Amino acid sequence: MAPGSRYLFRAMTTADLPMIARWLAQPHVREWWGDPAEQYALVSGDLDEPAMDQFIVSTGGSDLGYIQCYDLTDWNSGFGPHPAGTRGIDQFIGEPDMVDRGHGSSLIRAFVDGRLAGGTPRLVTDPDPENARAIRAYEKAGFARDRLVDTPDGIALLMVRNA
Repeated sequence: MAPGSRYLFRAMTTADLPMIARWLAQPHVREWWGDPAEQYALVSGDLDEPAMDQFIVSTGGSDLGYIQCYDLTDWNSGFGPHPAGTRGIDQFIGEPDMVDRGHGSSLIRAFVDGRLAGGTPRLVTDPDPENARAIRAYEKAGFARDRLVDTPDGIALLMVRNA
C-alpha cells in the first residue's frame, strides 16, 4: 500500500510478542535498537507499564511496525523542561519489505497528528544522531531538530513537534 494510505494503530498485546521478537531480530531494526533479547525484555516488560502505550501499526490489513508513546519521566530528564502532557515516541518498521517505501514518515505523521488533535501539546523523539533515515523520517513528519541530549543509551538528537 502506498504511503499516505490509512494506518491503523492497535494496542499491542501479549499475542503480538512473537512478531515483536522476530522484528527486533531483523538486521535493519537491530542496527538501531540493539540487542534483540535485551530490547524484547524491555518492550515486553512495558506491556504493564502505565506510562507507556504500545501499538502495532498496520496498513492494508498487514502489520508492518511498532510504535511506543510514553510520558516523560526521570529517564528522560536530560530532555529538559517541556509542557505538561508532553509525550515521547519511538518506533520501527519491522517488515523488511516495507522499509524505504515512505511508510516511516507517513505513519509517524498519522500517529502524531492524532495525538496532537487529542490535546497532547508536544511530542518528542530522540534518534541516534547517526541514524539519518530516522531523522529524515521525523523531519518529514513535522519534527524539528532541537539539540543533542545525553541519555542512558548515549548521545541522541532531541527532536520536537508542537501542537
